[in-house]
Amino acid sequence: MSESALRHSATVDKLRVRVYDNREAMGTAAAKAVAEKIKQLLASKTELRMIFAAAPSQNELLAGLTGDPSIDWSRITAFHMDEYIGLPKEAPQAFGRYLSERLFDRVGFKAVHLIDSSGAIERECERYGELLREAPIDIVCLGIGENGHLAFNDPPVADFGDSYTIKAVELDEACRRQQVNDGCFAEIGDVPTHALTLTIPTLLSASHLYCIVPGPTKRGAVEQTLNGPVTVECPSSVLRRHTDCTLYLDLDSYGGASQ
Repeated sequence: MSESALRHSATVDKLRVRVYDNREAMGTAAAKAVAEKIKQLLASKTELRMIFAAAPSQNELLAGLTGDPSIDWSRITAFHMDEYIGLPKEAPQAFGRYLSERLFDRVGFKAVHLIDSSGAIERECERYGELLREAPIDIVCLGIGENGHLAFNDPPVADFGDSYTIKAVELDEACRRQQVNDGCFAEIGDVPTHALTLTIPTLLSASHLYCIVPGPTKRGAVEQTLNGPVTVECPSSVLRRHTDCTLYLDLDSYGGASQ
């Protein structure tokens, strides 16, 4: 990727912002940065723990990571950050399946822990929460929703001081409409109404965050993230408080953001 593909850089509070010509350049840059961080950490640590988002916005990032033969995935334990309730595991929209097809089954992780939303929800929250709390999380690769959500922490359920590690939530209508806009479901009636999600404190507990947000439908959320108050009304605004988070944008998602 040429340096000219980087159109703009800024820092908003603690959040680093990088804007690229297009989503391919954005994804390439993000994948390179994540790969470099993985290798840097593995030079001094025995193993890493990472959390990945499942969304079309992550396609270029995941392609770049799986295409890098220099990453030692055998020393990395992987988690994902959310899963629908009431959707069969084999459904093409299932987030575990998405990540398995694009990442987990393509490289040799030390371990992959998938959220199982098919059984007792409270028990699954306990099981997955225990796995997440076994050791600190090193890296999170995430996106931002059209309503500013992080994972499935939509504005009505987002809590910057959440005491849960993972919880069941009812999905906001704007969140469900995004799934249709992304082409994942034909109509909003097909989108599940509830999901399991890692909470905001769980995501922000990671040492390093890489947030990848392409496309014109994210422009409003990006504007609020960068220029609005830090509030649960736009959950992604809290990224401005993290000590090491980089937001990767393309020109479509950056739009007229003033920062």
